[in-house]
Amino acid sequence: MLSCKDVTHLLSEAQDRKLALSERLSLEMHLAMCKGCANFKKQMSFLRKACRGYADRVAADDVHKD
Repeated sequence: MLSCKDVTHLLSEAQDRKLALSERLSLEMHLAMCKGCANFKKQMSFLRKACRGYADRVAADDVHKD
């Protein structure tokens, strides 16, 4: 079974690449049992969406300045 440290690493890796089936299965099994890691996953997702939204707004503002 994956440790919480392994899970946080895999969640980070998943932002940049597609995880292998075995990695995804191990990750989902751990997340089903560990509320701390499940919460970390939700926080990462929220931060990623917030950063993308901010970047999109900045880009849109730059376009409308002309």
